[in-house]
Amino acid sequence: MRGGRLGALALAALLSVSPATVFAQEAAGAAQAPLISPVLSINQQRLFEESAFGKASLSRLEASSRTLQAEIRKIESNLEIEERLLTERRATMPAAEFQPLAIAFDDKVERIRDAWIAKDRELKRQRELDQQQFFEIAAPILVEMMQSRGAAILLDQSSVVLSLDRIDITQPAIELIDTRLSETPEDPVEVTPAQP
Repeated sequence: MRGGRLGALALAALLSVSPATVFAQEAAGAAQAPLISPVLSINQQRLFEESAFGKASLSRLEASSRTLQAEIRKIESNLEIEERLLTERRATMPAAEFQPLAIAFDDKVERIRDAWIAKDRELKRQRELDQQQFFEIAAPILVEMMQSRGAAILLDQSSVVLSLDRIDITQPAIELIDTRLSETPEDPVEVTPAQP
């Protein structure tokens, strides 16, 4: 009989624990331990752009781009003035004298345009180099995260058709990489457009 009473008390205590309490305890445990999964996913673009490394790189490149655009607008304004003056001279000059001036002006505009294209291409190349450097540094950290979660595969979300949010490690990866990395990308190549 005594054993029966103890068993009844234990059963009553177990039944007094609500399902919500059990779920909360399980959720708390899940929050403390990383998900164990053979396959994980990551958003590579977000990983770079939202990391401290990526933010520093993009900030510098955007500053260089703004400087370049400001210089382009200034030179364009000067070229417009030069073109207007050249057009005014056309009415008072023989065609044989005006033609070399017009050709020289067109050549100058073409050289400046080519220089702008080259410098814009250099900015894009610098971003690619920064991304390459970032992922080379981040790779062993991502491997470490995979190992701690028992994963053998890490997929970019752009190649995943359907998945659960639980296998996305983008945010914890950003936080861990920011903690581990002490270096920022090299200063982008200074971009200064050619003067007319």
